[in-house]
Amino acid sequence: MKINGYGTLGPGRVLEPMHVLRRKPGSHDVVINIAFCGVCHSDLHQARGEWTGTLYPCVPGHEIVGQVAAIGDSVSQFKVGDTVGVGCMVDSCQHCAACDEGLEQYCEKGFTPTYNGLIDEAPGHTLGGYSQQIVVDDTFVLKITHSLNQLPAVAPLLCAGITTYSPLKHWSVGPGKAIGVVGVGGLGHVGIKIAHALGAYVVAFTSSESKRADAKTLGADDVVVSTDAKDMARYVNRLDCILNTVAAAHDLDAYTALLKLNGTMTLVGVPAHAHPSPAVQPLIFRRRAIAGSLIGGIVETQEMLDFCAKHKIVADVEMIRIEQINEAFDRMQRNDVKYRFVIDNSTLSASA
Repeated sequence: MKINGYGTLGPGRVLEPMHVLRRKPGSHDVVINIAFCGVCHSDLHQARGEWTGTLYPCVPGHEIVGQVAAIGDSVSQFKVGDTVGVGCMVDSCQHCAACDEGLEQYCEKGFTPTYNGLIDEAPGHTLGGYSQQIVVDDTFVLKITHSLNQLPAVAPLLCAGITTYSPLKHWSVGPGKAIGVVGVGGLGHVGIKIAHALGAYVVAFTSSESKRADAKTLGADDVVVSTDAKDMARYVNRLDCILNTVAAAHDLDAYTALLKLNGTMTLVGVPAHAHPSPAVQPLIFRRRAIAGSLIGGIVETQEMLDFCAKHKIVADVEMIRIEQINEAFDRMQRNDVKYRFVIDNSTLSASA
């Protein structure tokens, strides 16, 4: 099945129209007409070869929402016309210890990402949501219960939403807890909304004074400008948890000092270069921890979507046509978006 898509043929090439081959659906497959696809910063890194291992042609996109166009004979939980989503994974071994616990993102054999993952069908690797249609095993398809007019803003929840929700739930963020969210960007702005809805006291940390008002509007109870030492000092030893969404190398010690006894800072941003090594003494003497977290399993992702629908949480987005994607990538590098680009996939009908 040949459809229109947008991708790149090499690390020095722009994204351009191309045809994408989709497999003939099997008995457990769901065929999805993609309505909208969010643009994640990892799309830029992968497509431009800034991360190692990019497979070309690269068709990015793992924040997918749309409608079911067809289902296999063994599919029972979806029907044609359902509104559904696909996130960062389209397969895993489904029988290792992690998969058995519903933690497919930590599959011991490695999950299959929605794009840039090895598969048997041509071209030998997965191609993502910058395309008109996708075929996915029903185990990795998610139900969307937000209203249809919210669909563009729901798309980023399939990555930014679960990336922030999973660690917040794992570290029991809720009423009576003080949580810091570092970075008011594509991830951080959703993290603030979710932490607020979970009932925590939310402190947003930003290097931009200009984002103070935005952070309050998003649900932060307080805002700290991270470049102001006096402002930072107000929260020394006061936070139960910190969700650090910044994807650039920076001084982690400035934030671990804000944690209470037994506090944890979770890193979800992946910088191009390593963070400076953290000092050990502040960790030892307050039994603080620095941890990491990777998206979430399918059950937890569905839980996140249902939670966000209940609390009317969506991302703040800017809609683009597919032919604007290269400009959008350039703007993302300049942090010139509030806070997530989303592609109107109907504009692919004129491409390729």
